[in-house]
Amino acid sequence: MAVSSHISTQFIAFDNTTTRGLVVYEGLSNSTAPLMPSMPAFNDTPTAHKFYTNITGLATKSNPHWNPCPLSVDEHLFMTFGLSLAPCPQNTACLGSFASQFSASMNNESSVLQSGREMSMLEAFFNGATGVYTTDFPDKPLVEFDYTNPNISFDQSLLFAPKSIKVKKLKFNSTVKIVLQNTALIGIENHPIYIHGFNFYVLAQGFGNYDATRDEAKFNLVNPRMRNTIVVPVGGCAVIKFKAKNPGIWLVHCHIDVHLPWGLAMAFEIENGPTPSSTLPPPPSDLAKC
Repeated sequence: MAVSSHISTQFIAFDNTTTRGLVVYEGLSNSTAPLMPSMPAFNDTPTAHKFYTNITGLATKSNPHWNPCPLSVDEHLFMTFGLSLAPCPQNTACLGSFASQFSASMNNESSVLQSGREMSMLEAFFNGATGVYTTDFPDKPLVEFDYTNPNISFDQSLLFAPKSIKVKKLKFNSTVKIVLQNTALIGIENHPIYIHGFNFYVLAQGFGNYDATRDEAKFNLVNPRMRNTIVVPVGGCAVIKFKAKNPGIWLVHCHIDVHLPWGLAMAFEIENGPTPSSTLPPPPSDLAKC
């Protein structure tokens, strides 16, 4: 097996090497040396996209882990995300004349990590406490624009996303469809979006702006693969669906390390279900206070 990086961002240094591994079966001789395959270029987006969009779910009666993709939808969300700017604090390095520093956002909200707070979001949910987060994360971007056009002219309301700690409330066992739309603000690249607490169905991935009339006809509702992380293509979009049947607070964020502290994140608040097994248990007695 051989694995190399797929990097869509220009002018970013990375470890451009290949990881290799061998699978050796008991009882078989090692008479022939394994051949190193010819690897695609690190920026070969068409090959990478073709590979991961050709994978489907094992939708057979013999697969005990397969559940059919739900057809109805209770919650429709449209999430744009990408890089943005934030005002530059005093005595720190800024980006030239912008007097700003890099930030990131989802639906023009830049999430703030909770370091130093006395109560976590999950504790606040369990205790019904207020003041830790708000429940007004928008279902769609407040401003529509040509999301993936790298030549678009930006206004301040798009470049500078406000810092916040916002969640989207979901009813227990509701079916949620999310359009994940990449943007070309500041820079354009692919983003691996991860949802804690759930596996979801991947209905579609593609390039450009999402168009419901064009794209919904291409949804795979028969044997979509199930993931907890989805690669949203560079300058493109993806559509996912899941059942909100895990109560609590669940973070949604980009899995590029630097993008999370910059603010490319939000969270779901999922209400308790009707049974003890579908209700969030209390925190352990030895819960560490950070």
